[in-house]
Amino acid sequence: MSKLSQQEEKELLSFIKDWLKSHGYTQKELANELNIKSSRTSEITQKAKEFYKKGGIFNIVKNLIKIEQKWLNNNQNDSQEINESHPYNQLDIDSLVNQIKKDSHK
Repeated sequence: MSKLSQQEEKELLSFIKDWLKSHGYTQKELANELNIKSSRTSEITQKAKEFYKKGGIFNIVKNLIKIEQKWLNNNQNDSQEINESHPYNQLDIDSLVNQIKKDSHK
């Protein structure tokens, strides 16, 4: 596979930064997912170049999608845990009051 041009590299890095920002993650968190020691931009770019050599832009995107899916799954699991530990939300005050009344009459 040929190398990424400087323009492609610049655009890819800009995309990755925007992508991270849109999901609320940092370069450090991305570096952890990529199994690289440093979260420096140069290290992330180097990893992207490795992906490119092994399968082009498709391989870069495939790896970013895997990371995004993992993050989304983690967020869903976190929200499920919150919902399970806090079964009442602000809109469910009537149910909460009724449950308190039932509990206090026992």
